[in-house]
Amino acid sequence: MAEPIVTLDNASQVFSTRRGEIAAVDAISLSVEPGAVVCLVGESGSGKTTAGKMVAGLRPPTRGAVRYKGRDIWKLDKQDFREYRRAVQIVHQDPYASLNPIHTVYTTLSVPLRRHGGPGRTGTTRQQVSELLTRVGLTPPETFIAKYPHQLSGGQRQRVSIARALTVNPRLIVADEATSMIDVSLRVSMLNTLRQLRDDLGVAFIFITHDLAIAKYFAWEGHIAVMYLGRIVEYGRTPTIINDAQHPYTRALLAAIPEPDPDLTRAKKAMELRSPDIPNLLEKPPGCSFHPRCPRFEDGLCDVDVPELVDIGGARFAACHVVARERTGDIATVAADRLPLAATTIGERR
Repeated sequence: MAEPIVTLDNASQVFSTRRGEIAAVDAISLSVEPGAVVCLVGESGSGKTTAGKMVAGLRPPTRGAVRYKGRDIWKLDKQDFREYRRAVQIVHQDPYASLNPIHTVYTTLSVPLRRHGGPGRTGTTRQQVSELLTRVGLTPPETFIAKYPHQLSGGQRQRVSIARALTVNPRLIVADEATSMIDVSLRVSMLNTLRQLRDDLGVAFIFITHDLAIAKYFAWEGHIAVMYLGRIVEYGRTPTIINDAQHPYTRALLAAIPEPDPDLTRAKKAMELRSPDIPNLLEKPPGCSFHPRCPRFEDGLCDVDVPELVDIGGARFAACHVVARERTGDIATVAADRLPLAATTIGERR
């Protein structure tokens, strides 16, 4: 097994508000190896973006650590931190806000190229910018190189954002809902571009999405981590999660995917939740945070003990008392001061 590029080691992110503290990310452990793809999936408010920002070094964790090559990134010296900054890049969700409106495409891409001088780059800066635009599908590059962001469509802006991330030859890209603000007709093209970058350059991805259908398409050979209210509730290889989901929340997400075939839609079995409402983050339920909505809820168990993320077999982990009992014969709970799972376990390529 290769050394992970980045590891979230029991990392938490807590925000203080006038009404109390909000645990946006609650003690998650996750590793990403070179060339791997991990999708963070969940509803809005599940903590996916906050986890991605911690990986990208935009937010220090309140508790736990983010490690690059095994070392806490917030304890690195200046030179090592610069190496980490080049190695891990982020593509933000909103292409309309992530680009400077007074900079042309050329300026946006040329500044990091001149500042960091990525290894292996040859030719003039203009040639390098043209090569980057071509790589992300903006051709001919001469058409785009002198344009400002307001002269580009949403999809074109997002491709410029991806090109900007590539200027420093990163090892890992955090793609935060990179296709959510792009027309549906262009999403597959964008996903294919990202997959091509992974295949050609060996770039690893943390791909954040609320859509399991997109996760299935982009990360079929990778892993999916399903998040709910700041915790990972199921993790495993993408085909395993898609075809044989075990956690009730993952099954609910799969049941919500629309089918293009009307016959399949009519034949699809609806999953009845106990409640359609997501609990308030300021008042998380005791025990399993999904129990107020879970159709498999057991009184005196699910509303009392916090379920631990445990190996349920088949290279898959789930945080559910009922599933753990059915698959392993045990009900595993986790105390507040215990790690939910060793960081070296999550993210292994099997």
